[in-house]
Amino acid sequence: MPIFPITRRKFIALAAAAGAGALAIDSAVFEPNRPRIVRQDIALRRWPERLEGFTIALLSDFHYDPYCSVHPLRAAIGMVNGLRPDLIALTGDFVSAPWFSSNAKAAAVAEPCAALLRQMSAPHGLWAALGNHDFFTDPAFVTGALRAAGIQVLINQSVAIEANGGRFWLGAVNDLLGGRADLSATLQPIPSGEATILMAHEPDYADFVARHPVDLQLSGHTHGGQVRLPFVGALYLPDLGKKYVSGRYGVGPLTLYTNPGLGTIQVPVRLNCPPEITVLTIRRSAV
Repeated sequence: MPIFPITRRKFIALAAAAGAGALAIDSAVFEPNRPRIVRQDIALRRWPERLEGFTIALLSDFHYDPYCSVHPLRAAIGMVNGLRPDLIALTGDFVSAPWFSSNAKAAAVAEPCAALLRQMSAPHGLWAALGNHDFFTDPAFVTGALRAAGIQVLINQSVAIEANGGRFWLGAVNDLLGGRADLSATLQPIPSGEATILMAHEPDYADFVARHPVDLQLSGHTHGGQVRLPFVGALYLPDLGKKYVSGRYGVGPLTLYTNPGLGTIQVPVRLNCPPEITVLTIRRSAV
């Protein structure tokens, strides 16, 4: 006979408490710091045959801080370099808008964030769009910190990416929630009929983008919900991130991919929503 007998009810209660504790530890300690690699094959009708198999590593929502979100970013560096992508796309929120401190202090962490991001490399460079947190702190400082680290920031601009005798256009709009996005200016230099990839931080912008000659939109912003409960889904989703929450979507003729981000916001917890490095392999559609 055991010295301290336990009833079935007490055993279930203890097991439930232990399970809840283990889940709390996993969601706060392990899951936020273990990026996963998600691979996607994307077929685009206008994609040049000479660029068949071009790869893009997509990362987003770093929300750099020296205590929590720095860890998945550090883990991602070696993983991305090991993938050897042709190009790296960074779709915004390098910093976090402050609750109590000044905007200047919040924006200042763009420098250590950029110092880590620059450790990743790709033959066709690192390209960035700004997110709403970047815009509402100090967008000029964030942009300057990224550019000083060799990360090219596009703000309502497009550039031609050329390789193997083929080319496509990479563009980015300014943050939508800041009210400064100008898709017409972004697409203006692109010749008719050429393949176009657009970085836009907020994914729900795709409903508007789909009415324009854009083949693929790359977004972040939602964190995938960050905390997702069975049968419930995401507990919270931000404005312009409520419809296309995570993963791949077809929006009319447009393909959209929403990356659930590397960092966290408000609380350093992820549940059923691990940080993600997306690897997009782009091919020419047969139809």
